[in-house]
Amino acid sequence: MGGRLQVKGGRGTRRPVPQFLRRPIPLGLLIALVAQLLFAWRLTTPHKLMFDEVHYVPAARQLLALDGPINIEHPLMAKTLIAAGIALFGDNSLGWRALSTLAGTAVVAGVFALLWLGTRRLRPAATGAVCAMLGFTVFVQARIAMLDGFMAAFVVTGAACLLWAMHGTRPQVWRRWVAGAVLLGLATGCKWTAAPYVAFAGLALVVLKHRRPDRWAGMDVIAGLAVLGTVSVATYFLTFAPTFFYARDPLTLATLIPFQLKMYAQQTQVLPPHTYQSSWWTWPVDLRPIWYLYEPVDGAQRGVLMIGNPAVIWGGLVAVVACALGWLRTRDVRLGVAAAVWIAGFAVWAVIPKSLGFFYYYYLPSIWLCIAIAVALDRWRVRLAGWDEAYLVVAAGLFLHFYPIISAAPLSGPRAFERWMWLSSWP
Repeated sequence: MGGRLQVKGGRGTRRPVPQFLRRPIPLGLLIALVAQLLFAWRLTTPHKLMFDEVHYVPAARQLLALDGPINIEHPLMAKTLIAAGIALFGDNSLGWRALSTLAGTAVVAGVFALLWLGTRRLRPAATGAVCAMLGFTVFVQARIAMLDGFMAAFVVTGAACLLWAMHGTRPQVWRRWVAGAVLLGLATGCKWTAAPYVAFAGLALVVLKHRRPDRWAGMDVIAGLAVLGTVSVATYFLTFAPTFFYARDPLTLATLIPFQLKMYAQQTQVLPPHTYQSSWWTWPVDLRPIWYLYEPVDGAQRGVLMIGNPAVIWGGLVAVVACALGWLRTRDVRLGVAAAVWIAGFAVWAVIPKSLGFFYYYYLPSIWLCIAIAVALDRWRVRLAGWDEAYLVVAAGLFLHFYPIISAAPLSGPRAFERWMWLSSWP
């Protein structure tokens, strides 16, 4: 019964969903397909660069031409993928953003996989994946050529591979563990803010292996940590391969490590104040979202607001607290992990040495909220019978309400945004 999905039928009864959707792979693929279609719809609007695309698209163009270093404060992997989109679809709004949609879909599929592997139940897996799809932040990042979308896709799918490695034969365990380490290395190759997740993965191995030695069968802790560290670091440095072929100022093996110090100096420099800057402790309550676009473009007033779905961004905090308190009472590992991954992912921002903060830095923690929501609803499913469905209806309703200002849809005029401004601190 644990993996079955059912929907309400007439007269308060429930009828089972079609047989093929009662298996994880078909259901996960269906949700991923819906997400991809949603993210790709009207993707090319606006036809001009918006927000940080003005930094990363020119960097991708220069990388594609192997001309020389640019935008050196960040690693290359995400910019390489933007360049691949340009090579495939042209130097236009489709080429800039096409692969970002795939990254967003990978996040949704990765959330489904994490919840299925962690609970072995389809209902929470589907709930978490739909929350991610409708939570605004994944939708917005899936439709812009920025680094964070690719970074998150590699982190989420990497975490899913490492969790998948808990099950299977010894060769399967090692293949899946190595795959997870590669994906985390690629995530760090997109943006350094993924690096703490390598440490989180190592800590999870130590703690969970201690509690249940049968997990990750045939892999001891020391060997697992060694492979995780070695493979992720090696993968990270391999992402710099294009820089060795620059026509101007190419890197060499001798300059690769010193170049990392230059990147660190760029990352930690003191920047001038920004209109949309915000402190890390304000992000969970969504006090200061960011306009990625708000101007007349393509024949109409349009806007793209990086904001969280209130049902997910605020409801997720309730779920995190519920999971943490539930773990304290029951020591249920699923509750503890669901709370811990958000707490750890958010807490790192208290120590990362950045002179300015922005709400989009909260992107990964906003994804972990979907895990907490699904786990909490599943853990107390008897007491909350039917509430997961009602919750998703609310989330979907809010998605439809805010859709015009997260999708660059035509608006009625310059002051149209006021309709959606719930808080005085919102733009």
